[in-house]
This record gives sequence, C-alpha cells and structure tokens, in this order.
Amino acid sequence: MCIQSRRPTSLIGAAIVMAALLPLASAWSLDQPQQAPAERREAVSLADAVLRALQYNLDINISRQTKESRLTDIIFEQAKFDPLLSLNGQYNRSVSPLNRPVFGFSGGITTGRLNEIERFDQNSSQVTADLTQNLLTGANYDLNFSPSRAFVTGQTGFLFNPGYQSGLALTVTQPLLRNFGTDVNRTFIRIAQNNAKVEEQVFFDRVLTVTSTVEQTYWELVFANETLKVAESALKAAQELLASNRAKAKAGVMAIVEVLQAESGVASRMEQVLVAEKSIRDQEDQLRRLLNPAEQDLRQDMRLVPIDKPVQVLEAISFEEAIDMAIARRPEVLQASKNIDTSELNVKFAKNQLLPNLSFQGTTGVAGLGGDDGEMLKRNFSGDFYNYGAGLVLSFPLGNRSAWSQYNKRQLEAKNAQASLQSIRQQVIVGVKEAVRRVQTDFKRIETTRSARILAEKQLQAEQERLNVGLSTTRFVLDFQRDLATARGNELRAIVDFNRSLSNLARHKATTLEQYHIELQ
Repeated sequence: MCIQSRRPTSLIGAAIVMAALLPLASAWSLDQPQQAPAERREAVSLADAVLRALQYNLDINISRQTKESRLTDIIFEQAKFDPLLSLNGQYNRSVSPLNRPVFGFSGGITTGRLNEIERFDQNSSQVTADLTQNLLTGANYDLNFSPSRAFVTGQTGFLFNPGYQSGLALTVTQPLLRNFGTDVNRTFIRIAQNNAKVEEQVFFDRVLTVTSTVEQTYWELVFANETLKVAESALKAAQELLASNRAKAKAGVMAIVEVLQAESGVASRMEQVLVAEKSIRDQEDQLRRLLNPAEQDLRQDMRLVPIDKPVQVLEAISFEEAIDMAIARRPEVLQASKNIDTSELNVKFAKNQLLPNLSFQGTTGVAGLGGDDGEMLKRNFSGDFYNYGAGLVLSFPLGNRSAWSQYNKRQLEAKNAQASLQSIRQQVIVGVKEAVRRVQTDFKRIETTRSARILAEKQLQAEQERLNVGLSTTRFVLDFQRDLATARGNELRAIVDFNRSLSNLARHKATTLEQYHIELQ
C-alpha cells in the first residue's frame, strides 16, 4: 500500500526547484569532502584562554594602569609633610656719597678740599638657608640660618672690618583647635589610601568580568562546534534517505515525489550546516578579540579548537553560604564599604573646620659676630646673644557659613554612602539567589532534554521502519529527523547553559579566579 501526496500541484513546482538544486546536493558529501586550503588551527583550553585574556586584554591593561595611578595619589598626600629646604645667596656692593661726619665712620677731616665728597664703599655677601616642614600634629616650623659678610673700604670705626655676622632662628606654629592632631591631618592620606583600595576592587571587578566573558564566549564556541556536528549528522541522515529513495524509485517501488521530498530535506540540512559554520567563525573571532592578539594576527584566518568538555555534574549549593560568600568577596560591596569610610573621614574633617583657628606661635634665635667665620660661629652658638618670644593668634569668620555648608554636605554624602551599601547588598542577595536557581534549573533541563532526545531517536527509528515497509512517507521521516536534530540541539543548549550558569554563579560569588588558582598581586 502506498500513501499518495495530498498536494500534487505543489510537489510538481517543488520538483522544478529541486532539479536546480540537484547538482549542488550531489556535490555535497561528508564522505568525500572538497579540497580546501590548509587552515591554521590552534587548540585552546579554557584555563589557557583565561590566562591569556588576563595578561593581554586591553580592558585589563587600562584598569591596571588606573589602579597604579591611585598609588601615586597616596605619595602626593604624604609628600605634603616632607621638609622643604631653600637656599639663597646674594652679593651686593654699593658706593654712595657720604656727608661727613657719620657715626661709625671716621669723624676726622682728611686732607684735601673741604668740599670734596667722601665715598662710602661697601660690599656684602649673604647666604640664607631655610628649612620648613608641616608636621602631622598640624604644626609647622621654620628654621633659618643666615650668615653674612660686610666690608667697607677706607678708614672706619667698625669693630670688625670685614665683619662676619650670623643669625639662627626657629619659629614654630601649632594650631590648638582647628587642624589640631594627627587624625585630622592624616585625613587626605587615608582618603587617598581608601581610593586606592576602591580602585583595586574596580580592577578586581574588571578581572572577574573579563574572565566571565571569556568563559561565556568559550562555551558558546563549544556549543557552535557541537551544533555543527548535529547539523552534519542530520545532513548525512538526509543524504542516506535520499540515496535510499533514489534506489527505490529506480526499482519502481517508490514514487518520484518521495525523491523530491528527500532532495528538499538535503537542501534544508545543507543550509543549517552553512549557518552553523558561520556561527563557529563568529564565536572564534569574539574569543580571539578577548585574548587581544596583535592586529596582524587578528586579520589572519586562525581556527580555535576548544578542547575542554562541558561538565554535567551539579554539586550541592547552599543559598546562605553563597550569599555570605558574595557579601564578603564581591568588589561592589567592598567598594561601598570603603566609600563609607571615606565619607566618615570627610565628616570628621568638616566638623573640625567648624572650630575657631587658635594657634600658638613661638620663636627663638641666637646671633653671632666676628672678624672671621670661625669667630662668628663660635659666638653664634655661645648663647651670649639670643632672643625668644611666644604668643597666641585667634581668628574666626563671623557666621562661618562656608564651614557649616561643607559639614552639612559631608553628612548628606555619608548618608548616601550608607544607603548605597544597603542597596548593593540587596542587589547581591537577589543576584546570587537568581544565579543559584538558574544553575539548578539548567541542570534539570539537561535531564529533560536528554529524555526528549532519546524519545526522538526512537520515534525516528520507528518511522524509518514504517517507511521501509511502505506505511509512511519521506516527509514524515524528514520531520522526525528534524525533530531529532532539534532535540539534540536542545540537549546541547541545556548542557552549555548549565556551564554558563556555573560561570555566572562563580561571578556572583566572586570566586571565578579560584578554579584557575589565580591570585591578584
């Protein structure tokens, strides 16, 4: 008994189309592949892909340089408390008219005309060494040492000519209210340290993101390769059916319509193979871009062959443990915590700026005079000539509106930082729970799709047996072949999605690097 087609007109039109496709279908054979130029192939494992991405990925390099730049901010703030040494040397000569007599100059009248103007010729040289520094207590000091030499030409009444004179003075200013203490003066150093820690977490987050992206892309490449195998298997099955139908049609036991339907099935499977091959090339390019090869290498046609197989085993997962681990390790949470520390430092500093500016100032110094350097220094440090003094300086802006506005602003920023941390923690909890559920669901999908694939195989086998005894048609067999290919694709999709979900869960828990034994320094 032979089942006839219900739409002969449509099949006659299809026969014309299939006649045009027949040479292409005949040329396509997996058993006899066409000669193609040799391609460069590189086997790559998931761990190797991750390591190469972390070493050469552009986003990682940019984030690493940004992180290192934050360390210079710490040195910049610490350098504000470095001592400053300044040296100043001067030489001066002056020749001025002298209206005699002058105290300290010869009072006698020299020989010559009475109206002759005397010259007061003096030259002097001076060196000034000044050392200043801001201290962590808020104080600053200024240590000044200024030796000088003076010489006057001619007869003089000076005790020393040339005369050497020096002075050593120390001035200290210590705030007593505003800017007093090491805590307030270390504020900006600690803020720079917090910013560096935040940037480290930004870098860690970038590393996790790039690693997770590499994993997702790698498994998509695995899926594309396995999909091609499914498409080739479906094409081979359609070609075998076509060969069988042609033999039966030639023997006169099968209508030509069945052959045309088989040819249509081969053409459809050929399209699926072409699409699968394009998908592989696209995924290879995506993975290669993440590995950041040289531009010349990226231009070349390099085939990446993944060697890792997706896992199909699910370990026990605890919601509470996953959430606790994510809260303790997620870079977003650590960033928000450091932002809270920074906001609290800003609040304390702004509160200190509300105080009046009351400072203690003290100064002391010694002086020396002699006919040469040694005598000058000896008398300078003998303690015979000295000075000292002390005082208090108080200043306070009336209204102090600027300081109060900054204090109120810092308080609002601190509240926002607290709210931001709470919001991030909530997002982390929800994200982890969703990631755990996705893993569990995708694992169950593997079992379900596997069962569907087994049933599709049995249905196809039964339908082929029915076709062999004349109880079915080619169209029904092709439909069951298509269903089997779909079932195999669904199983592959479930397996790959399960591995992607495991990667996503590790990203949510910030444990992505542990499976590769990678530590950030």
